[in-house]
Formats: sequence, structure tokens, C-alpha cells
Amino acid sequence: MERAIYQEPLVSRYTSNEMQYLFSEQKKFETWRRCWIALAEAQHELGLELVSADMVNELKRHATDIDFDVAVRKEKEIRHDVMAHVYAYGLQCPTAEPIIHLGATSQFVGCNADLLIQREALLLVKKALVKVIDNLANFCLTYKDLATLGYTHYQAAQPTTVGKRNTLYVQDLIMDLDYVETLEKQVKARGAKGTVGTQATFMELFKGDHDKVKKLDKLVSLKLGFNDIFDVTGQTYTRKLDMKTAETLSGIGATAHKFAVDLRLLSNLKVQEEPFAKNQVGSSAMAYKRNPMRSERMTGLARKLMGLPADFAATYANQWFERTLDDSAIRRMDIPQAFLLTDAILRLFVNITDGMVVYPQQIERHLSQELPFMATEKILMACVEKGKSRQDMHEVIKIHSVAAGLVVKEEGRDNDLLTRLANDEQIPFSHKELLNLIGDSGQFAGRASAQTEEYILDVVKPRLAKYHSLLTHDQVDLQV
Repeated sequence: MERAIYQEPLVSRYTSNEMQYLFSEQKKFETWRRCWIALAEAQHELGLELVSADMVNELKRHATDIDFDVAVRKEKEIRHDVMAHVYAYGLQCPTAEPIIHLGATSQFVGCNADLLIQREALLLVKKALVKVIDNLANFCLTYKDLATLGYTHYQAAQPTTVGKRNTLYVQDLIMDLDYVETLEKQVKARGAKGTVGTQATFMELFKGDHDKVKKLDKLVSLKLGFNDIFDVTGQTYTRKLDMKTAETLSGIGATAHKFAVDLRLLSNLKVQEEPFAKNQVGSSAMAYKRNPMRSERMTGLARKLMGLPADFAATYANQWFERTLDDSAIRRMDIPQAFLLTDAILRLFVNITDGMVVYPQQIERHLSQELPFMATEKILMACVEKGKSRQDMHEVIKIHSVAAGLVVKEEGRDNDLLTRLANDEQIPFSHKELLNLIGDSGQFAGRASAQTEEYILDVVKPRLAKYHSLLTHDQVDLQV
């Protein structure tokens, strides 16, 4: 690694080789050549005499052996990346050199290549997303019955279960998956549309034959692996698609952010934690610490991703008429960043959900502190059944509840509400009877366990069955 220049952390620290490759120079310019080959081959098949089979075959022989040095030197001279690569390709293919890029504009290769690469990148995103959903679905089933405090306003509320809480993240991830699949359907070929989308140059090449020009558009797109083509374009495919791509990826980031922050809060409560490696260091100063560093990193990366859609919206909104070049520099940065950020986030998400740790005893400790308060309504009703006045009992229970709350908050002692009630002559139950009356904490969690099982088995698992080929059992090892 070159240490004397800035290294992009997304590449050097956080992302997969697979996603990095998709946005590499090699992949980009190989895909440009793939577009030029598809164009020449389609022109030849449609009877354009300027393009011979030998020319097409020569282009295919040099589809991947790109001379980057030649292209770099030429671009420095002419200040045009597409023509620099046309030049480099032409040196390797002297027979085909006259017809490379014939009738096309720069965005023929630029847009079609971007769409091809983004389609592959979306598949990687979907694969990781499905893996996170599968991890969490299994976690939900494992802990569907484990009652835990629910929180509203980050204050103790009625109990839920650990499994039920995690169904909320699964449902959001399923929504993200829906949006990814909707987006996949919108990624179409730009095709062979010409300089401003009118196909004028192709009309000249094919002597005004509308049918052949329309066939060229479709044939090139099919050769590139697209069944669908944008019906109309300017010089580029609409940057509205980039905007929707950014929104979709940002949505995944928002889901990950919500999960990561919740896990950081649970870690502070010591009830649930992310995996902690055997030799991991939590703090350089405090050796005892187990910081939720993966969740914190996921929060930071998601924050960056969630901020990107504004760039894409501004770029789309500022495309004047058929096209303006202020989309170029920012897209070179933002499109790879959006996908690399999503990749980094999902790698963390997979890693964390593959080995989360739950502490039932600590969960029970928190429940025991709050459960007497939550059981007061049940105690009140039981007192009424014993012949006591509902209003009188409400006042007695209120007084003792306030006093017990102050003991917990001001003195740091355990909740003694049941003891206080048992010692009050107006309450017709002993301490043991009150404990039996409260019973198991799970009864206060309503249908949480049943809801979890129903949702995971009836909704999530059937959905995941569609992605059997995408699900792998490989662990995601983080670089740092």
C-alpha cells in the first residue's frame, strides 16, 4: 500500500473486495469495451457494411487487455477520457479502429457501463441484506420467549420479548429489500440513443431506416444483458434513477443506524451486546471496557450514507435540457461511495447479527426493578375481588409506588413496593401471595412470543426461501 498519499478508508478499511472491484478502473473500462463490442456486433448483424466480422472479432480479442498507460497519456493530451480509451483500443485493434464508437456519444459507454455495474452492485447489496434478515430471523426465534423490558421515550414500559423487539428490525429490512427489488426493475439500458437521444447519427448510418435503428437500440441492449431499455433519453439516462438509487441505499443506512443505536443502548444496560473478539481491545486506557465499536462504526458510516441523497437530488434537478456536465465529477465520487458505504454497513450488520450475546440474568434484574410497578393494576383488581374499594386501593398503591420509586432513584436501593404493600394492613395479601399474583414476567408481554413466531414463520421465512441461492453460511470477517 502506498503510505505517502491519502487512502480512501472505505477501500483500505471497510469494504469487500467484490464491491471494490465493481468500481475499479479495470471493471469500468472493460465494461466500456463490452459496450463498444455490443455496438459493433449489432451494427454488423444489421447489415452495416462498414463493420465486418473480422473487426468485431478483433475487438473481442482485446476486450480485457487494457493499456492504461497509453490511455492516461492520451487523456492528459486531449482532456477526454472516452476518446483516450478509444485511442488506446484502436492501437490494439488496427483493423477495427475506424469503427470503434461508430455513431455513438461518450454517454453510450458511460451510461450503459454505469447501469451494468450498478446492477451488479445491487445484487451484492441484496445478497448481504438477505443474510442480515436471515440472521435476525433466527435470532428472533431463539429469543421469542425471553421477556425483557420494553422502552418508550427510553423509559421503562411494558415488557416485550427480545425476539419480538428484533422483529421490528426485520420488518424494516424487508421494506428495504422491497425497495431494492423495485429499483432493480427500474435499472434499464440506455441503449444506442445518439448524442441528444434522437438517434440522428444512427439514422444517417442506416440511411434513414427507422426499423433498423430501433432494432439496433434493442439489440445492443440485449447483448449487454438488458431486457428493458429506457424508452427515451437525453444524452444520458435520467439522473432521476441515480436519485432513487441513493434514496434506496440511504434507507438501508437508516435501518442499520436505528439498529446500531439501539444495540449501543442495550450494551450500556448490559443486557445485549455485539460479538467481542477474544483479543479485542475496548479502550487504550480502560482495560475492562467492552465498547460497542462495530455498532458505533455502523452508526457513523450510516450517517454519511444518509446524507448522500441530497447530492443526487441536486444533480438531477440541475440537468439542463438534454444534459450538462456538472453531473460528471460528483457522480464519479458519490455513486461508488453510496454503494461502498452500503457494503461496509451491511458487512458490519451481518457480522454483528451472526453472534450477538444476550444476558438473561441482567434482563431479569431490570425486569424485577420495574415489574412491581407494572403489576399494580393487576394487584388493584385482585384487591377489589377481595371486597376492597377500588378507589381506596388505588390511593394506597399510589402512595407506596411513589415511595418505592424514590427509594430506587434517590437511594439506589432495590424496588421494595411489594414489601411495602404486604406490610400495609389495608392490602389483603402477603408478600408471598403478591409474588404469586404477579407470576412470571412473560405474562405481561402479551402476544409478543406468538407474534414473533407467526411473523417469522409465516412471513419472513417464506420470503427468504426465494433467495436460497443468495444465502451463504460464510462468516464476514472485518478487516479492523
